Amino acid sequence: MPVESQPVTCPQCGYGRNASTAKQCENCGRKLSQPNRLRSIAPVLLAYGVLIAGGYFLAKNIMLPLILGDTDRSAEVSSRTVDRPELTLLGDTFSGYSTFRNGAFQSALEESGTTLNYEDEFDQSARAAALGNGKADFLVTTLDQFLRHKPKGKIVGMIDNTIGADAAVLNNKKYPQLKSLLDLKKLVDEAKAKGQKPSIVYAVDTPSEYLALVLDTKFDTFNLSDFDLIEVADASDAWAVMQEPSKNVAIAILWEPFVTQAREQGYTVVLSSRDTPKSIVDVLVASDRVIQSQPEQVSNLLETYYRRIDTNMRSAAELQQQIAEDGDLAPEDAAAVLDGIDFFTAAESKTWMEKGTLTQRINAIASVLVLSGQLDAVPAEPQKLYNPEPLAKAAKNTQTLISLIRADDPELAAKLEGAVAGQGSPQAAVSTRQIQDAPNIGNLDVQQVRFEFASTQLADNGTQVLDQLAAEISEFNPETVAVRVIGHTSKTGDPETNKIISQQRADVVAQYLKNKGLKQNISAEGKGFSEPLPNISPDDPQNQRTEIRLVRIDSQTVSSR
Repeated sequence: MPVESQPVTCPQCGYGRNASTAKQCENCGRKLSQPNRLRSIAPVLLAYGVLIAGGYFLAKNIMLPLILGDTDRSAEVSSRTVDRPELTLLGDTFSGYSTFRNGAFQSALEESGTTLNYEDEFDQSARAAALGNGKADFLVTTLDQFLRHKPKGKIVGMIDNTIGADAAVLNNKKYPQLKSLLDLKKLVDEAKAKGQKPSIVYAVDTPSEYLALVLDTKFDTFNLSDFDLIEVADASDAWAVMQEPSKNVAIAILWEPFVTQAREQGYTVVLSSRDTPKSIVDVLVASDRVIQSQPEQVSNLLETYYRRIDTNMRSAAELQQQIAEDGDLAPEDAAAVLDGIDFFTAAESKTWMEKGTLTQRINAIASVLVLSGQLDAVPAEPQKLYNPEPLAKAAKNTQTLISLIRADDPELAAKLEGAVAGQGSPQAAVSTRQIQDAPNIGNLDVQQVRFEFASTQLADNGTQVLDQLAAEISEFNPETVAVRVIGHTSKTGDPETNKIISQQRADVVAQYLKNKGLKQNISAEGKGFSEPLPNISPDDPQNQRTEIRLVRIDSQTVSSR
């Protein structure tokens, strides 16, 4: 077959119709170089070479062993060259997912027979959809996003639980009066009287948005509808907007390292995920398809991942370096990020699934989403949303490690089992005076506790209301949060009698909560009618109320996501 000659383009004047044999440009006369034939035929030679080499490799390493009966070798080579799947995992740049992007982890995974392709997908809806349409095999996300977007898959692993890695920060630089959510309500009312609204800023479709929903659903007088919402893509943007003098930002929700920066500059952290442990949980979700068709690969991924987590538990410095390199962070910023994240081990992950903790968290988080209009209903069968079976080998490995080191290193053994400071008993008993003097966080939004007329006897539904209240309080960290039960009366009758009855009612509520086994420090105090509600008559029965106020008893620096 004749080869068609290609015209030559002059590099000087751009004339493109010179004959392939021309020695100079027909337009400008510039000397033309001839095409290098070796270069032009190199792709052909390379292709033939690949085919020949590939055929030789196939014949020698696969076909010949099969013919000669060397089935072990042929099976080994076949599994190495043919059966190794490439799995796709979708996530984002959150430091808690850095292990999946880590080169050493991916190399270890490849050596075990699995290739993982990690890709960023910042659109949570698209991330979930990819699991259903086959474009992804796994995704990592927060539990609230999993419940909202309902990907076609199941939770097969727990990644991390943030313990300070997200926080609500008050802009007391612009509004010096802001010290708590109670002060924020006063600011909202003042702005409303002028026909204005203060602003709140946070990154949408991130844990920042969920923390905003927690504030909205759990705290009295805090309503997102009272604010102009400034939506941004990242906490760095929220931090920048908060500092702009022209913006009326009263509160921002940030993650690390911006919360630490805010605190160092004198801003007030009013609530963080250290105060609400287990509220922001990251999970690994496998598609239904890959669970059914490649269960061994799901198990292999989990086994390799948690083996690396076990190693990191023994060397926090190595994990800090990994986070620093992954996020291009300074060492101190990486340390702050790490301080705010509690990574699950396989054993702890399996316990969460098998002992009902994950079901409890699904119900609690789903309730927040339902109350905020993000979800239609709490899942009827939450246990069907996760599958602990693929975790079996990984959990067994961690449990074996725990058994081997418990005698010599009980602290590390406890960490591998999931023990975390700040999620157990309070550090120490706190006096009533210390609780009363502690900085306010805000009042819980709970159904009013009712008493019989002029009595300390609970009304018919009183115990039911207090049971619900106890469940709400249990969501908060006893190391950082204490509870003030404050009784009030209306301005009727004898002032001293009213003060006594308000104290006695507060005592009844506080004692009931303590009897429910709450670990928080709880104090009771009666105010009589010394603090009536604003804008209503002091005689109005609405003043007969019991406030449940959360206060901060630990000023320890809280890291953020």
